[in-house]
Amino acid sequence: MKVVIIEDEKHARENLQRMLLEIEPQAEILASFDSVSTSVAWFKEHEAELVFMDIHLADDLSFSIFDQVSVKSPIIFTTAYDQYAIQAFKVNSIDYLLKPIDVEELKIALEKYKELKSPANDSLLEIKEAILNQQRNTYQQRFLVKKGEKISSVKVEDIAYFESEDRYVILVKNDGQRFFVDYKLQVLEGMLDPQLFFRLNRSFICHFNAIDNMHSLSKSRIKVNLEPANSREIIVSSDNTRLFKKWLNR
Repeated sequence: MKVVIIEDEKHARENLQRMLLEIEPQAEILASFDSVSTSVAWFKEHEAELVFMDIHLADDLSFSIFDQVSVKSPIIFTTAYDQYAIQAFKVNSIDYLLKPIDVEELKIALEKYKELKSPANDSLLEIKEAILNQQRNTYQQRFLVKKGEKISSVKVEDIAYFESEDRYVILVKNDGQRFFVDYKLQVLEGMLDPQLFFRLNRSFICHFNAIDNMHSLSKSRIKVNLEPANSREIIVSSDNTRLFKKWLNR
């Protein structure tokens, strides 16, 4: 197992390396880095079998690595922050470990990696597909909704978008039917497959197929028109535009 560790805290890096070698004595630490820039330079010329990656690095968030270079290796994120979990699973993440890292959780993450890197998944492309399949299986497949006395189940492929309105969240189907759901948008973000759904702003999460057209606005913002149409103006903020374009380009 050839490993790269990307971690800007020396103590955390040394502790992770110690635990890793205790669990997997045959593991080879190819390199360790504390910044986005040094990591990008290495990945331009090399590949690892597995990468441990912190999120807050010396010069930027580690997600910016993926904007500058193609990283094909499976990744286990290690961080003290839990708010980046959804963003982490948009790349080649197989696990997300919160600091301080527990040795048992590390063992489970390594077992997950071994399962993905089985003889049936012997190429990096097949490993990545296995990662995506594993992640998809954890996402919500349908939502139970009620209208009057009638209760029905809505498959995610039939959902166009979710809209937050006042204190309520509304599920909008492809055919225009609307149902109240008992989840806030921030909770739904963790339930929905990020390959298919994107949080446009504070009020909308949309399915890729629900995007009718888009228009560029000033300050790098994007106006999005959805189908079924919505009477509200839907703007993707400049802060979110880069991630939105990356999501569209998958």
